[in-house]
Amino acid sequence: MPSAVRFGVNYTPSEGWFHHWLDFDLDSVRADLDSVAALGLDHIRVFPLWPYFQPNRTLIRPRAVEQLVALADAAAERGLDVNVDGLQGHLSSFDHLPAWTRTWHRRNIFTDPDVVDAEAAYLRTLAAALADRPNFIGMTIGNEVNQFASGPHPDPDRVTSDEAARWLTRLLAACEAGAPGRLHLHASYDAAWYQDDQPFTPGHSAGLGALTAVHSWVFNGTAQRHGRTGTATEHHAAYLVELSKAWADDPRRPVWLQEVGAPAPLIPAEHAAGFTEATVRGALDCPNLWGVTWWCSHDVSRDLADFPELEYGLGLMTNDRTAKPAGRALARLVEEQRARPHVPAPRTTALVVDTHAGTRRSVCAPGGPVFEAFARLTADGARPTTVLAHRADDGEHLAARGITEVVTPDRVVSTAP
Repeated sequence: MPSAVRFGVNYTPSEGWFHHWLDFDLDSVRADLDSVAALGLDHIRVFPLWPYFQPNRTLIRPRAVEQLVALADAAAERGLDVNVDGLQGHLSSFDHLPAWTRTWHRRNIFTDPDVVDAEAAYLRTLAAALADRPNFIGMTIGNEVNQFASGPHPDPDRVTSDEAARWLTRLLAACEAGAPGRLHLHASYDAAWYQDDQPFTPGHSAGLGALTAVHSWVFNGTAQRHGRTGTATEHHAAYLVELSKAWADDPRRPVWLQEVGAPAPLIPAEHAAGFTEATVRGALDCPNLWGVTWWCSHDVSRDLADFPELEYGLGLMTNDRTAKPAGRALARLVEEQRARPHVPAPRTTALVVDTHAGTRRSVCAPGGPVFEAFARLTADGARPTTVLAHRADDGEHLAARGITEVVTPDRVVSTAP
């Protein structure tokens, strides 16, 4: 764990969105990164688009890799560290998969041996290109790759949980081979925690890779059910951080809040700053938090078509690199945290999560008993965490996490006023 919580942003280029790799302009990137550094942030998460970098199974474009390194070096000049997502994959409602995996060349990206070999070579190449850069944090295998593995994706690449574990293990090893000793991880969207038939599981997230990543979006039913200022909405990120700990064998495993944002209209633009502050403060009260990385740096240009409406306004800054209220709110929080760091005490009350060997994750989803009990306990000031049912009587495990009280969701409901 770092000595202090890291604060960063998912870097969305102000010009051309992620298509900027096709017309890479280092001066524009530098200007973007100047505006990120001006908020006091210390790292960025970067997204090469996979088809642009590996347009053929046996071609990883050297020029594209050079541009990625140039971006990382520009970040270093501004005091920013860099995490790189390799397999893009899926971003802002668009799928970006290479032609050699689709239609006439349709192959499963998780199980086809040739595809997995190519993915491993690609991730190893990117990691190796950055391995000697002091500001390189490490690789994330890809952005929410689990969305390709199950519904609601319209054309999923079906995979079992065991196959998903083998895939993750293989690709994490490729990242490690390219850049030994860095923080290499993988990232799933919240279906891994909430969806019963999702093959990427909480155990994968909390057990594979150097740390656990959680992505918190309140358009998943949370804000619809609880409203923009509801406890469950403002503490959804903290809930996911603490929920992940139920599956972690290491009681001090770091958790990275790798994506979180303020989606309109559920969080109207005029309330984005308040939501940002409440969300970050809630997350900072979670022990073993590695960092908070907001989505995203800059708004998507209205010149670009067909994005869902909410995607256009998620930036901390506008397209002309002017900080928006949410950006200024985050900057104030960063300054405050660095001047007077909040060091959270252990969360002593644990809510029991009984998922029947992983087949009923929906109990953790918005509206489920675990989710709603956590929100109620939080509203009552209890600062809850979670524990799996089979560990609820494990004194050694509970002591290692500082847990002194274990409660079940039904008990929380039955004692509610």
